[in-house]
Amino acid sequence: MTQKHSKPNHPTTCGKVERFHQTLKKWLTAQPRQPTTVAELQALCDQFLAYYNTRRPHRSLNRRTPSAAYQTRPKAAPAALTPAQPQPRVRRDVVDSDGKLTLRHAGRLHHIGVGRTHARTPVLMLINGCDIRIIHATTGELIRELILNPAVDYQTRGIRKPRPKPS
Repeated sequence: MTQKHSKPNHPTTCGKVERFHQTLKKWLTAQPRQPTTVAELQALCDQFLAYYNTRRPHRSLNRRTPSAAYQTRPKAAPAALTPAQPQPRVRRDVVDSDGKLTLRHAGRLHHIGVGRTHARTPVLMLINGCDIRIIHATTGELIRELILNPAVDYQTRGIRKPRPKPS
């Protein structure tokens, strides 16, 4: 936080605070017994704050007290300390003519190589976070099992043999 100072008696920046100070000063002046020590003044200020926040209705709050208005507002909660567990899902799809499937993970589109031998094959994708199983929808045969690498767009089928260089 950075403390910033503004000009005194400047209503556009200090209006609410100055109005509060005016109310506090009037209330302190109206007290029958005036404080003679700092401790007595602090006790009176604490008494005023309790009255101001819990018993005095405010016009700007639809005649509610600040305490009542604060209690009815939803409160922010800290984020969960443990990461959310991935929700398993099942997706029906058809392998495209090039032998690939597409999958959106964490807002990013990934292509998964299955092989041209499975082109236009109906499949079920069992997805649990980054663990993916691709099953033939008709026979139930496991076609491919992989752990998705979120940093890579195309998930290859495995280690490819290097092609011989043309001479």
